[in-house]
Amino acid sequence: MNILVTGGAGYIGSHTCVRLLEAGHDVTVIDNLCNSSPIALERVQELAGRSLRFVQGDIRSRADLDKAFEGGIDAVIHFAALKAVGESGEQPLRYFDNNIGGTITLMQAMEAHGVHRLVFSSSATVYGQPDSVPVREDAPLRVTNPYGRTKLVMEQLIQDWCVARPEISAVLLRYFNPVGAHPSGRIGEDPRGLPNNLMPYVAQVAVGRRERLQVFGNDYPTPDGTGIRDYLHVMDLAEAHLKAVGYAAAHAGCEAFNLGTGRGYSVLELVRAFEAASGRAVSLDIVGRRAGDVAELTADPRKANAVLGWHAEHGIAAMCGDAWRFQQQAVAEE
Repeated sequence: MNILVTGGAGYIGSHTCVRLLEAGHDVTVIDNLCNSSPIALERVQELAGRSLRFVQGDIRSRADLDKAFEGGIDAVIHFAALKAVGESGEQPLRYFDNNIGGTITLMQAMEAHGVHRLVFSSSATVYGQPDSVPVREDAPLRVTNPYGRTKLVMEQLIQDWCVARPEISAVLLRYFNPVGAHPSGRIGEDPRGLPNNLMPYVAQVAVGRRERLQVFGNDYPTPDGTGIRDYLHVMDLAEAHLKAVGYAAAHAGCEAFNLGTGRGYSVLELVRAFEAASGRAVSLDIVGRRAGDVAELTADPRKANAVLGWHAEHGIAAMCGDAWRFQQQAVAEE
């Protein structure tokens, strides 16, 4: 298939593009590069041994999208979104405009160009504070921050679209905590400014780019008091998108899937695993809880296992080892 990947130069998008190209699909990427670099796309092509088509543009622009759809598109994988929880609380209108507005414009362009298959990058944030863990897809949906609200509204818009257009096939992938990097170390998560996610923050402390890690709260009702999350290797996540595209090609309607390992690790457990992988000590300070954080969030991935035929293959050691390899290369290239 010829697949349009929105936000394809970003962290998860770039790894997914590698897998799509390796699997024989043709790829067009549209990205405004607000939190990514064209270097990532150069490396995607290097790793896959195949080229892709790149349109630098914004999904809120119909003209940019029309350019991306030129030549015929068979399916869309939609990553493009702002994603910092804290920032979303400070700038909710910017998040609503970019994430929700961009998704509406994308669906309008898909309809105009006769494209009926969509894989959407959603998030476990749609579950808010869950009643129990691990979380199943039929758990109540309730959000605790504007970023999560955008993901939930985007899901609802897509579901309504599928009801109105029976020919549409949409897959909603609710990720838990993507981490790691391509095993080559050539692409990975390298955020601009202070990292919002734990793994790149730990990696930057280990490599010496930052002095100390801030751990937000050690008084949660967990074995060591720190928050527990379900960490998922980004290459397993990329594989899930490949499976989801195949599923969308064969099924109409809208389905949601949780993507995680089903195994949770606390912040301190992750830090210890990273220290083991890197051979470096990670200095840290315990600070107050962060607004909107929950004590524990882990996935029940059995629906994705059974329906998509997808299973997470990488453990915590590989997640940390690959992230460390990428971080070392990133520093060496500075």
